[in-house]
Amino acid sequence: MLILKTIKHSTVWGGHLYSLYCRKGISNEILNGEWKGKCLNDVFPLFKADFNFSRYEYFPLTLALTDACQNLSIQVHPDKRESWYFIKAPHSGVIFNGCTCCDKAEAELMIRKGQFLEMVDMLPVKVGDYVFVEPGTLHAITAGSLVYEIEEGSDYTYRFYDYDRTDANGKKRELHLEKAKNALNIRLKSKAQTYDGKAIQEKTYSTRLITNTAKYTNESSTIECFTFVKGSLFCQNLQIAAGSSILLWPSETLDTCQIELAFVSKKLEGNL
Repeated sequence: MLILKTIKHSTVWGGHLYSLYCRKGISNEILNGEWKGKCLNDVFPLFKADFNFSRYEYFPLTLALTDACQNLSIQVHPDKRESWYFIKAPHSGVIFNGCTCCDKAEAELMIRKGQFLEMVDMLPVKVGDYVFVEPGTLHAITAGSLVYEIEEGSDYTYRFYDYDRTDANGKKRELHLEKAKNALNIRLKSKAQTYDGKAIQEKTYSTRLITNTAKYTNESSTIECFTFVKGSLFCQNLQIAAGSSILLWPSETLDTCQIELAFVSKKLEGNL
C-alpha cells in the first residue's frame, strides 16, 4: 500500500485538498514503505503495467475534497468525467448543471450576449447525493458545497463565466469561450442519486461509500483508492489525517481503524 500526503490548493473561490494528484510537476508524497519520500509521479511507472495502466503517463484518477466558499466558474470539460459526493450541501440547495437552451442557435445567441447565468440550468442537491458529470456538460459547484470529488486525470477545463473575479495580481481569470462552445453539448444534464450499499459504476471508474467499519480489504484485482474522511485510522505507524488517500493493492487490508465515512474509488481495467 501507498499512504499519500495530501496537497492543499487554494483558489479564488475556495480550495481543494488533493488526496490523490498525479500530474506534471506536482503529485502526492508517499509517506510509507520502500518508496517513502518519493512522489507518486516517480513510482507510478514502476507498477502501472501490472494493472493495465501502461498507456497512461500519470495515475489516471484525481481525488479531492473540494470546498466551495464561492460559486465555481461555469465551465465545461471536453474529455474529463467527474463525480461529486456532497458532504455539505450548497447554501442555495442547487448546483449549476446543464443548459436551458432549446437548440444550438439559442445557445449561440446567449453566448454572444454573455447570458451565461440565464443559459445554465439548476440541479437540486442535498447531503449524501452523488452527481456524475459527463464530458460536454455545462456545470459548476455552488457556494457552501463540500464534496468528495473523483475525476479522470485531464488538465482541460474551459470556462464560460467566472463572475469577473481577479487573481492575486488583479488580473481577471482567463475564459475560453471558443473552446468551451465547441466542447459544449446542450443536451447533457446530470442527475442526483444516492448510494444503495453497492458501488456506483461509471464508464471508466467506480466508487463506493464505506461507513461504520473496523476493517477494509481490497477484494478486487486492481488498485483501489481508499479515501478516509471521518473516524479513526492508524496504519503502518501513521495516524492518517481526514482527507487522505491510500492506494491498496489486491488483498491488502486496513484493520487498525474505526471508519465512520470513507470512499473506495478505482479505475476500471481496459477502459479509456
